[in-house]
Amino acid sequence: MIEGHGDDTYRYGGRITMNFSSNIYPEADLSGLKAHLASRLDAICAYPEPRPFALGRQIAGHHGIPEECVAVTAGATEAIYLVAQAFRTGRHGLSRYAVKRPAFSEYDDACRMSGYGVACGFETAGDDVLRWICHPCNPTGEAFGLDYMAEISRRGGITVVDQSYEDYTLAPVFSAEEALRHPGIILLHSMTKTYAVPGLRLGYVTAQPETIARLRSCMRPWTVNALAIEAGVYLMGRQGNAIPDLQGYLADARCLRDGLNTVEGISVRPTSTGFMLAEMACGTAAELKDSLAVNHGMLIRDCANFRGLSPRHFRVAARRAEDNCRLVEAVRDFMSVKAWQKK
Repeated sequence: MIEGHGDDTYRYGGRITMNFSSNIYPEADLSGLKAHLASRLDAICAYPEPRPFALGRQIAGHHGIPEECVAVTAGATEAIYLVAQAFRTGRHGLSRYAVKRPAFSEYDDACRMSGYGVACGFETAGDDVLRWICHPCNPTGEAFGLDYMAEISRRGGITVVDQSYEDYTLAPVFSAEEALRHPGIILLHSMTKTYAVPGLRLGYVTAQPETIARLRSCMRPWTVNALAIEAGVYLMGRQGNAIPDLQGYLADARCLRDGLNTVEGISVRPTSTGFMLAEMACGTAAELKDSLAVNHGMLIRDCANFRGLSPRHFRVAARRAEDNCRLVEAVRDFMSVKAWQKK
């Protein structure tokens, strides 16, 4: 999916001053990383490693797992397409896929492009099924129990657990070491999210060595650029996660959810992270999005293109408390106009 993601500020000609559409933590201190990259600009004058071996070794050491259990990718999105490609081909290729919905549309797109058929349900048994589950889930923020995901993996095939938001929740998530005890599980990780660097496109996969070998057989050379590798090495070695106070951030998210739930005609699902899924009783998310952008300089995520959702669903991620309050009041104004127009 090239079009239809959040964070499309480029559509609004510089009007956006408060971006609620991106799930990336907005207050990360990247000054140290920026200074480091400025000192390493000569890296662009030579080809990077065809595969980021040094960064992969560092990631493996960080998690306490063998280097053969890590594959570095250009963001979690590359990993999604790589997994779909790798497990569709070969003598033991899978033929069907299933997604725990609602979910990121890239899972469907990657499997469609690789020629999978659709399984009858996410929990269906079968050695020919490639399953996808986002934990915590994008766009709802829902977290799933580790026992549940382990049980799903025992039903055959491969279960991909996309943990891109693993550092944005206090809910239990798989450690890379723990997931290796489940041969049918592949973990996706996003340094983009963990360190709030979406422009660098950096992520990695952790799985059993034979799984990583299968993925590497389908990888193109030089997909991770030199500055992204430099950033990855710096961030893994010197800097903690992007969110210095996760509990405080999640408290702000709860306040935002509570505030939106006071707006007549808006209902918001429970969430275990900083973003949340809301539904409107009237109007459309596209209308709300344009109104907020044009009249308030705010950007939200229209979720109409998430399979299983409707044109009335939208997603927002928490920002500073004062920004969150402004969003609630702007949504309240929009919904009051829509309610008046219905009369």
